[in-house]
Amino acid sequence: MIFGEFPLAECQGLLLAHSLRLPGGILKKGRRLAGADFSALAAAGIERVHGARLEPGDLDENAAAGAVAATLGGPGIAARAPHAGRCNLYATQRGLLVVDAEGIDRINAIDEAVTVATLPQHAAVRAGAVVATVKIIPLAVAGGVIDACRAATVQVGEQGALRLLPFQAWRAALIVTEQPGEPARNYAAAVTSSRRRLDELGSHLGLVQRCAHRGAAVTAALLEARAAGCDLILIAGSTVPKDRADTVPAAIVAAGGEILHFGMPVEPGNMLLLARLGDIPVIILPGCARSRRTNGLDWVLQRMLAGLPIGRNEIMAMGVGGLIRSPAEADEDETATQPEAQRAPAGRKVAALVLAAGSSRRMGGANKLLQPVGGIAMLRRAVNAALASRCTSVLVVTGADADAAQACLAGLEVRFVHNPDHASGMASSLRCGLAALPADADAAVVLLADMPWIDGGHVDRLLAAFDPRQPKIVAPVKEGRRGNPILWPREYFAEMMAVEGDVGAREVLQRHASQVEAVAFDDDAIFADVDTPAALDAFLDK
Repeated sequence: MIFGEFPLAECQGLLLAHSLRLPGGILKKGRRLAGADFSALAAAGIERVHGARLEPGDLDENAAAGAVAATLGGPGIAARAPHAGRCNLYATQRGLLVVDAEGIDRINAIDEAVTVATLPQHAAVRAGAVVATVKIIPLAVAGGVIDACRAATVQVGEQGALRLLPFQAWRAALIVTEQPGEPARNYAAAVTSSRRRLDELGSHLGLVQRCAHRGAAVTAALLEARAAGCDLILIAGSTVPKDRADTVPAAIVAAGGEILHFGMPVEPGNMLLLARLGDIPVIILPGCARSRRTNGLDWVLQRMLAGLPIGRNEIMAMGVGGLIRSPAEADEDETATQPEAQRAPAGRKVAALVLAAGSSRRMGGANKLLQPVGGIAMLRRAVNAALASRCTSVLVVTGADADAAQACLAGLEVRFVHNPDHASGMASSLRCGLAALPADADAAVVLLADMPWIDGGHVDRLLAAFDPRQPKIVAPVKEGRRGNPILWPREYFAEMMAVEGDVGAREVLQRHASQVEAVAFDDDAIFADVDTPAALDAFLDK
């Protein structure tokens, strides 16, 4: 490239160095002069122009920026059209940015003409967010410089110097422990802040449990969260642990879990504790997690949900840059006494309807729904599964032993409706429940409370197959045999309200067999129910 001031007669094809304001408009920097530009310049009395004349092999600033950007992008990263010597790269979906810092440094060291700037390593970004920018400093760059940039990125590998790890959608449980006299705002803040954090990362806080700040209560809540099919368990303790042997960490160990690491070199967030219950990560939240201000919990969740390893070594490497200073969220309300309402997925509002009104006639007098399976009452198992899913509300129909049923579900975020006609059969409970569903529900998943192995994962697979624009009945199937629970679009509610007896909506299902969307399952949970003492004994033996 030859840069300088040239007489107007020699400016054909010249790249304009500076924008020129003329009576008829503006000729912008980087414009390649041609045609009518010369008469306009001459009319304005301009005889000489600063600019750049390209030599063979040179690339102008836009071509060069686009060429460098094309070498950087890996999975989840795309480039926008270059303009004014700049080319931005953006995230194609929500996720965590991974930067090959050495590769970026190599490119920036090649020539002062080429610069690349990125967001920090492991920045959490939304779809469309700019994650890096390539800026060409002069008006043009020699082709050999771009070749060197390409060679530098080849050393990075096939994934590119920039790549995006999409956040995985997990089902999370939150256990909030309380002591006598606990301020209501503590519970509200823990639920609201946790729900917002997970929602922003594409995950879902469904199962929320309140229990006493005692070891046995926490252990029971942990086992319930595992049985409900949760992928992640968060614990907001009434007090933060001061030792691995403190109340909540000890409860994790009592549940069969393992403490992985306690503490982190990040402030706020020092007191975070990371554990594991089988394959399920468990995090005891630091006190600052009740605030929406960025803290160490955010960093741990982002890496975890992006599929990066997170353990002692990764946590203890967070110290540099670990002193976080961020302003309080403008909408943060530390005086609220009720948690923020659960957000409904866009365009898909599915309620859970748990039928728990039966009198257990074949059980010989005992209410089967209150009997424990794996240490958890069957009714609580069913409701926990609904809560752990992405259903937007949970309604429980009670009948026989209604007070005991409500007591069994103490501490869970559910609504109740009582069926005074429960002895007439399941149909009356179905009608009672459908009539009490939220008016804006697009569909309902009907769960039978005597199916103890159904968890949130089963329910979520049905929800994923439901399309409100083409509302079909969604049913689980294994080897051609249909099971439960079943998702019913609102379009069928009127017919379901007309059913009688003890067979539920079986007749409606048969009439609309051609409108059933079958979802294949590979386990028998969709068939396994408890009707007799022998069946209960069989479950207890598992």
